[in-house]
Amino acid sequence: MAPHSPSSETTDAARKQELRRAALAARDALGVERRQVASATIARALLALPELTQARLVAAFWPIRSEVDPRPAAEGLLARGQAVALPQVTREGLVFREWRAGDTLVSGGFGLSEPDPSLPPVDPDALIVPLAAFDRSGQRIGYGRGYYDGAIERLSRSQPLFTVGIGFAVQEVERVPAEPHDRPLDCVITEAGLIRFDRTA
Repeated sequence: MAPHSPSSETTDAARKQELRRAALAARDALGVERRQVASATIARALLALPELTQARLVAAFWPIRSEVDPRPAAEGLLARGQAVALPQVTREGLVFREWRAGDTLVSGGFGLSEPDPSLPPVDPDALIVPLAAFDRSGQRIGYGRGYYDGAIERLSRSQPLFTVGIGFAVQEVERVPAEPHDRPLDCVITEAGLIRFDRTA
């Protein structure tokens, strides 16, 4: 069977759905206090990451459900004079707009809090990426709509782009089935530490 024949892609998609469900269940099972402590550890690691220190404009996100909370990291970036953007889901994919502490957010689809849609779009050179699951090769599973894969592909066309996924250690899986549209991450940070992926191999 060809590596990405229609039937193998269907199998990969089904396997990803299983892995997504299991990883999200493991994430949801973490206690609130444990998630808060882990999120604080992850935020500190994000602020210490050299690639984010050097970034001109970093895109973060507003957490939903039991996700890692990157807001302390976003506030830390702003405090040291860096620009931060947040994503908005549109029919064309993710659009990023600059965010400043105290800015009012609007309700978007999927329960998301998004920046004011009247603000001009911007192109970040670093992305803090949410995930449902990840593996040690840098592949991630999102929520199944491909928004971040599309944004990574688009932004990478015009400039170097650094991507860091954030999740809890329980969201790691042995292997994510990679599909043709998937865009691997440069690194992942969990409360257990930083995992870098070698893109030169």
